[in-house]
Amino acid sequence: MLLKRTLLCALACAALLAAADARAQTYPTKPIRMIVPFPPGGPIDVMGRITGDRLSQGVGQTVVIENRPGAGAVIGSRAVATAEPDGYTLLFGSSGSLAVTPALYKNAGYDPVKSFAPVAAVAEGPLVLAVHPSVPAKTVAELVAHAKANAGKLNYGSGLGTPPHIAYGLFKLLTKTDVLFVPYQGAAPAITDLVAGRHAFIIDAPGVLMPHIQEGRLRALAVTSPQRYSELPDVPTMAEAGLPEFLMTFWTGVVAPANTPQPVIERLNRAINEGLKSDEMKKSLARFRVEPRPGAPGDFAKFIASESKKWADVISAANIKVE
Repeated sequence: MLLKRTLLCALACAALLAAADARAQTYPTKPIRMIVPFPPGGPIDVMGRITGDRLSQGVGQTVVIENRPGAGAVIGSRAVATAEPDGYTLLFGSSGSLAVTPALYKNAGYDPVKSFAPVAAVAEGPLVLAVHPSVPAKTVAELVAHAKANAGKLNYGSGLGTPPHIAYGLFKLLTKTDVLFVPYQGAAPAITDLVAGRHAFIIDAPGVLMPHIQEGRLRALAVTSPQRYSELPDVPTMAEAGLPEFLMTFWTGVVAPANTPQPVIERLNRAINEGLKSDEMKKSLARFRVEPRPGAPGDFAKFIASESKKWADVISAANIKVE
């Protein structure tokens, strides 16, 4: 009797797998929805639309971008985490939504590792530490010394719960400085106030900082990537500036709900990687000072796991909280 039940169970499982494989072979048969957990018009939204266009060309189906902002990317990310794992609902995620947010919000409702099936990384770029020209510091060491000499007097403003917010926590943690954090709803107003001299410095993506650096409204002291940034060849890395533990990049990628059939994941991965190799997509992403990051789903999965643990540890150690 037990053997019979075991055989029936095995046959049922085999039938389910065969059905899933058959669906995957004909996938996609209808439009795909890609959720961007941020408002329209920002860098992540535009990169999501660029990726969606290339993905549409690669799989022969329309990819509809749906903006679901709110709660630090929680609303949109959770919607994908709880969606049917059939390949028709995807998330255009980022270092914020897939590494920072789940560690900051206790009731996020999704786990960056367990809730998703990674499809493909899309792009990656450095962050830049930039100061207002009024700050008497030409190096990171001089900025640290200035901050310690003016404990509690320097301001750092950025979007609440964003990678620049976590960069602030890591800076304080590594340098043991007392700098006041000023929360904003997004990068634009924080940068506006920095350029106006209301803050001393920020660590943010070059896409939003480079125009001000090039015009002399801000001064770049270091980049957070392992190598120097091509547009700022004379600016050292954080490691070269004396903070080897300060390694941080801004990245984006596509994930699906957990348990999405592997053949579907591989189909999507191939389409995105082919797009990333095109000159058109390279040029489009270069506008945001990021580079294509093609790779296998398994590699992206390992990267997300590593990043989520790393930033959860930093958030805990620096006691960063969002109210």
